[in-house]
Amino acid sequence: MASSYAIAAVGKAILSLLSAAVPKPEFAGAVFDLYQSKNLQNPMEEGVSLYLHRVTTASTVRNLPPRVDLNGIRYKPSLPLDLHYFVIPWARDAFKQQRLLGWAMRTLEDTPVLNASLLNQYGPESDTFGENEAVDLLLETLTILDVGAIWDTAKHQMQPSAMYVVRQVTLDSPVQITEADRVQTRVFDMGKVVEP
Repeated sequence: MASSYAIAAVGKAILSLLSAAVPKPEFAGAVFDLYQSKNLQNPMEEGVSLYLHRVTTASTVRNLPPRVDLNGIRYKPSLPLDLHYFVIPWARDAFKQQRLLGWAMRTLEDTPVLNASLLNQYGPESDTFGENEAVDLLLETLTILDVGAIWDTAKHQMQPSAMYVVRQVTLDSPVQITEADRVQTRVFDMGKVVEP
C-alpha cells in the first residue's frame, strides 16, 4: 500500500518513462513536465505534458477493511483512488505534434503496469509504494462534452491529446485503530427494584 505521496510519484514515473524512451534525434529537445490548468495557456514549445484533471475513488474497490501490518497493528482503511490524466504533445507544427502523440501512446501502451521499482525511482522517498505494489495504466475514453469542459481552461489553445486512467492507487492511513481490552466480567448493579 502506498503513502500519501503516491499521486505525485505516479505522475513523475509516467513522465520519466516517456523521457527515457524518447526517440532521438527527432525529439531530442522534448521536455516532459507535469501541468496545472494555468500551464495550458502558456505551454512548452516541444514535449509532452501530463495534466491530472480528475481524481476519483476506485471504481472496482470500495469500503476496504482496516489495514493490518506485519506486527498485527490495525490502521484505518486505505483510500483506493483512480487518477485521470491528459497526455498532451506540444510541437511547433501539427505533423511533429501528431508524431509525438503517436509515439507517446505506443510507449505507454507497451508499459501498462507500473511496478514499485519504477514508481519509487523519481520521488524524494524511496518507499512510497510497497515492493509488491503496482498500478495499471489504461487508455480512457471521455465524452466530447467532458473533453471540452477540461479544455475550456485553455480557451483557444485546444490540442490533440490522449486520456489515461491509473487504477488502484491505494493511499494508506498512518492512523492506528486503538482497541480496548476484551471484557472480562459483567456487572449488573444498576439499581434495585422497589415495590410500593
